[in-house]
Amino acid sequence: MQPKVSIKGLYKIFGADAKDMVDKVKAGIDKTQLLEQYGHVLGLQDINIDMQAGQITVIMGLSGSGKSTLIRHLNRLIEPTQGEILVDGQDVMQMDDNQLRDARQKSMSMVFQKFALLPHKSVIDNAAMPLSVQGIDNTTCLAEAQKWLKRVGLDGFEDRFPSQLSGGMQQRVGIARALTANTDIMLMDEAFSALDPLIRTDMQNLLLELQKELNKTIIFITHDLDEALKLADHLVILKDGAVVQQGEPQGILLAPSDPYIEDFVSDINRARVLRVRSVMSKLSRAKKAGDVNAEDSLEQVIAQSDGNTNYIYRVMEDGKAIGEIDMKDLVKALVPRVASSHAARAQ
Repeated sequence: MQPKVSIKGLYKIFGADAKDMVDKVKAGIDKTQLLEQYGHVLGLQDINIDMQAGQITVIMGLSGSGKSTLIRHLNRLIEPTQGEILVDGQDVMQMDDNQLRDARQKSMSMVFQKFALLPHKSVIDNAAMPLSVQGIDNTTCLAEAQKWLKRVGLDGFEDRFPSQLSGGMQQRVGIARALTANTDIMLMDEAFSALDPLIRTDMQNLLLELQKELNKTIIFITHDLDEALKLADHLVILKDGAVVQQGEPQGILLAPSDPYIEDFVSDINRARVLRVRSVMSKLSRAKKAGDVNAEDSLEQVIAQSDGNTNYIYRVMEDGKAIGEIDMKDLVKALVPRVASSHAARAQ
């Protein structure tokens, strides 16, 4: 199956002789050496990611890892130094100005961290912008904007201005605006990081609810591992502009491939994040204490068992038994492979 978005061999180097620096990076010069010896900044290094249609791909990393630089390459807000970016098989790098403008308007919408609403326009006019800039008649624009404002819980706020809304409500306008554009792809750059924790959780839940209904291809940038694990179908972790590990989030949590990732995931609440399907085994004839759902968290199973490690549960999905989970295996899955560096430093 062809990926919806495919990034191949992508490099971004900031500096006057960026193209000449690519060969030096390929030869082994790292980010620090490139800056100290040549005065150039390595933004992205040999990025290769396939993003499937209808999935949420979360790209995460600490500040300076290159995640926001990467997402801005998809619609060419930033021009790469080398590489390919394919959307539905078409190379974005080969698009002329008219094709690129059309792609930004009709293929990819963007939700920003700081909302990016026009302060002098009403809520409904902000939400209608993606269609109005295409020259679509005002009646259609407003009807579509109204539909999505209602869908994100802002029915009745159409005539307000951004300054009259809370941060969470402003971000809902941003999401409604992206949905009004009716693009297959949504780019979300730290979209929830400026929000208070409770509002942020509400927005995450709203996004998952909408995604279940609309099946968009979403590329979501975050520095928060909890958020990444909650939202991602496909998780990509960056460090110093390079991909350290990518794959299904549960798999990364259970089998980190690098000491950086091991430290990154060691402090996570594994019971709350890990799902039964990730640690279950084949169905045996052993006596079962009951049934659990494949998508239940390990925390839910612990509560159901009342902490009894002698129990084995049958795992169900869509009314069928697909495996079993032994509480002893569950307990083992709760222990990270290595202690975090924070814990090690404290000893």
